[in-house]
Amino acid sequence: MTSPAISLTKVQERAPGLVSLYKSAAVSLRKRSLQGVRAAVYLVLDRSGSMRNYYKDGTVQHLAEQVLGLSAHLDDDGTVPVIFFSTDIDGTAELDLGNYQGRIEELHSGLGHMGRTNYHWAMDEVIDHYLASGSSAPALVIFQTDGGPTSKFAAERYLCKAATLPIFWQFVGFGDPDEQEFAFLHKLDDLPVPAKRVVDNAGFFHAGRDPRSVSDDVLYDELLHEFPSWLTAIDSAGSMQ
Repeated sequence: MTSPAISLTKVQERAPGLVSLYKSAAVSLRKRSLQGVRAAVYLVLDRSGSMRNYYKDGTVQHLAEQVLGLSAHLDDDGTVPVIFFSTDIDGTAELDLGNYQGRIEELHSGLGHMGRTNYHWAMDEVIDHYLASGSSAPALVIFQTDGGPTSKFAAERYLCKAATLPIFWQFVGFGDPDEQEFAFLHKLDDLPVPAKRVVDNAGFFHAGRDPRSVSDDVLYDELLHEFPSWLTAIDSAGSMQ
């Protein structure tokens, strides 16, 4: 099977504004021989106080649309679960092909106070949602943040425990490339196998101060950079049902 989960014709009918993104995602998927692969796609969004301008200027909305364009190839329900987090879980929602325009700002504006940065609560929320879904397909989690977590120990612990599940965590950093906070995300990306985790279940891409300046082609290449090797690893390790 090499066909996308949702056809180009259906995307043109339901979400014409996503056609360009859908086509760009197809190119990156073909490069990695991922045509026809099925996976649940999640989007996790940082709502710590330092993220305020990225919501205000539409940068987070743009990422959500890029993720939705990719999801249309991988998941036939056309829906992306979205988890907003800061100190705790700020809210959860869904994006779909029929209701995505302006959706992130609409949701964000109703979630109140923007707190600190705790990855592990968002990771726990994804894991619970995935297990409750009863799915045996792999999951690709696009996890956006603009800095390291308040509790680095908890974040690392959750990532390592989650390595036994068919969930891949693709972290995307927004902000200053010299920011020392991103050292922790590089650490998560490079945690040793098998000393710390059974498979390498995470990747990290730094999108810089202006993530919208990153082309769609480059973004999709980065989001999918480690995903194929992880699929091979979990298959070999028997992590996927």
